[in-house]
Amino acid sequence: QVQLVESGGGSVQAGGSLRLTCAATGSDYSAYCMAWYRQAPGKEREVVASACNNPYYELFAEGRFTISRDNAKKMLFLQMNSLKPEDTATYYCAAGRTVGNVRRSSDFDYWGQGTQVTVSS
Repeated sequence: QVQLVESGGGSVQAGGSLRLTCAATGSDYSAYCMAWYRQAPGKEREVVASACNNPYYELFAEGRFTISRDNAKKMLFLQMNSLKPEDTATYYCAAGRTVGNVRRSSDFDYWGQGTQVTVSS
C-alpha cells in the first residue's frame, strides 16, 4: 500500500515557476513507476511526465518541466518553469508497480489527492 501527498501548487503569473512535491509512504518506493498527471476543468486527465526506467515528458512539458525522484526520501518532484495559462490544472502524483504505458492512467495503482496550479496571463 502506498499513500501519496502532493504539495507545492499555487497561483503564479505566466512565465513563473513552481515546484511540486509528492511525498510517499509505504515500502518498496524505488520499485514503483512514478508519474505526474494533470487534469484541467472539462478535460481528461493526462500524463505530464514520468520517472520510471527513463524520464518521459509529454510534448507540452518538454523543455519546461523537469521530473525527478529521491528514492531514499520517497519523494517525487516536478519543477515547472515558463508556466503558461494552459498549464492551469490540478496536478496529481501517481504510482504504479507494473506500468506498460505511462500515458494510460489505469496502469497506475495509487493516486494523490492533487494540488492546484493556476497560471494567470
